[in-house]
Amino acid sequence: MERYQKIIQHELYKSAYEKIYKAEENREFCHHDMEHFLAVARLTYIFVLEQNLPMSKDVVYALGFLHDIGRCKEYEDGTPHEEAGMDIAGEILPACGYDKEECAMILQIIGDHRNKDCFLHPCSAIFYQADKISRNCQECNAYHQCYWSEEKKNHKYTY
Repeated sequence: MERYQKIIQHELYKSAYEKIYKAEENREFCHHDMEHFLAVARLTYIFVLEQNLPMSKDVVYALGFLHDIGRCKEYEDGTPHEEAGMDIAGEILPACGYDKEECAMILQIIGDHRNKDCFLHPCSAIFYQADKISRNCQECNAYHQCYWSEEKKNHKYTY
């Protein structure tokens, strides 16, 4: 079994994912669900392959599955989801066989993924891009109520 498959079977992951699902049940805006996680992972992997970057599929999919998992804490107590996500991922990744170097890279990119002005890891920019273009804003029923700026919204089909 590939390591990233172990992530979604990890009890902490399942618990956090369930909390996010319940918190977003009536949410009008984009959901942070498996569809989003997989879209981000797939787009990131395309960028990695296109740019011949040194990032394995296991690492890319771990990022996709874990980058928003901290939303469970954000919804509970207001902790920024990238910070909470680093804590949650820091517990899950070693249990799924990721080594220290891989964990450090994944945690850094999770921590970076909301701040396009200060990427600390070289692969953070492509992950940020994948996260944003994974959303199909032009087809969203809540487009006009969305708090994202027009510049941040994805207005075109790509990849």
